[in-house]
Amino acid sequence: MSRSSRSSVAPSRSSATPVITLYDIPGNSPQPWAPNIWRVRFILNYKRLRYQTHWVDFPDIENTLRSIGARPSSYRADGRPVYTLPVIVDPTRNPHSPQILSKPNDIAEYLEAVYPARPVFPEGSRALQTLFVHYIQEVFAKPLLPIMVPLSYQRLGQANQSFFPHAPQQTLPPGPERERAWQLVKEQFDFLAGVLEKNAGDGDGDGVCAMGHHLSYADFALCSVLIWIEKMAAHDGWARIREWNGGRWAKLRERCRDYMDVC
Repeated sequence: MSRSSRSSVAPSRSSATPVITLYDIPGNSPQPWAPNIWRVRFILNYKRLRYQTHWVDFPDIENTLRSIGARPSSYRADGRPVYTLPVIVDPTRNPHSPQILSKPNDIAEYLEAVYPARPVFPEGSRALQTLFVHYIQEVFAKPLLPIMVPLSYQRLGQANQSFFPHAPQQTLPPGPERERAWQLVKEQFDFLAGVLEKNAGDGDGDGVCAMGHHLSYADFALCSVLIWIEKMAAHDGWARIREWNGGRWAKLRERCRDYMDVC
């Protein structure tokens, strides 16, 4: 599998064998970095679906998504639409009227409904997994933002940096302030490790997967955050986290390794 070329023009839908297109944001490394998009990529790989990546720089996102008829992911207070990635275009069932979806949770539920083989929502788990993913986004990842947002901005490259009118705050320099920031991150990891440990032993699992024995959407949401840290803060971030909690997070990343292809 190879990395698709970067362009702001939508891929052709006239291929003899239609495949799903995943719209992603390029960084300055060979692999993707954006956690919300990784959640979708994991599902595509796990379900063994044929897809291609279409790389879109930040300045081109709105025009590109409007051109393919994608819906906004949200609206500003004044009613203006906001277009963000990920977006998928799925022409496999009807090439003349492909399904176009935005927002990772909506995409995840669509892929599960249309391609039920190798489920990422085991029976009866959809509500709990939705809560788990909400927790990862709104609570678990919050202490990471002061560290990771400036680092991610620095690694976007000039073309993408120019899209943002105000640069994020400077990265925290080595010293007590940065160590305090990482300590807040570690508190979240420690709490989640204690929760996942409830699945260890007595036939409930090994304490690595949220559902006990098998990978699910919840694991992919969590591992997407780990990949973000690894790509944008390999030495100061991932070098720390992979050692925390008895190596639990490195084990989860390893469990997800088979589904990290980039097509």
